[in-house]
Amino acid sequence: MSHKIITISREFGSGGLEIATKLAEKLNVPVYNKNITDMASERSGIRKSYFDKVDEQPTDSFLYTLAVNAFSVTANLSPYDNALSSDKLFNLQADVIREIAQSGDSVIVGRCANYILREDPACISIFITAPIDFRIGRIMESEKLEEKEARKLIETTDKKRDSYVKYYAGYSRRDCSAYDLVINSGRIGTDKAVELILHYLSLRFPD
Repeated sequence: MSHKIITISREFGSGGLEIATKLAEKLNVPVYNKNITDMASERSGIRKSYFDKVDEQPTDSFLYTLAVNAFSVTANLSPYDNALSSDKLFNLQADVIREIAQSGDSVIVGRCANYILREDPACISIFITAPIDFRIGRIMESEKLEEKEARKLIETTDKKRDSYVKYYAGYSRRDCSAYDLVINSGRIGTDKAVELILHYLSLRFPD
């Protein structure tokens, strides 16, 4: 195995991003999260704001019709190509994720990366879950919210991510069979979750 790509899917408030960041530091590899939309924008010439609108969001049925001068594109594109659907923007991000996977070791957070790279033997898919009370506590602290507000934000964000994965991957985001490893961060904390992933990597790739 020349390299490894670790994809981290997560419930909102479970500490998935923190785990991904700490894991990347331990492995001395880059971590990709929202910067994927930056890369897709740079490569396509399409405004980042359009990618942000559909980033881990439920797909929209309508097309974002853009004038030719609304963003920088190559001159040979037809008018049809300037009608950007959520699907097209997703596929542009998927292309970036595949490029990342070919470039070397890395950690990728969310964005259906485990599905996009499902045929890549270098991909290790991990899902981070946690009890709702644990997640509410984390969001109350990180976002400075009251309990009711934190619960609502968690419910809304998880619903959006569930719909996003269901639409593009065709299965429930919480389907354990879609992952190599499922970790309850509420039971062991983020630091031990990182240790567990490192141990799994040593078992999976002993060389």
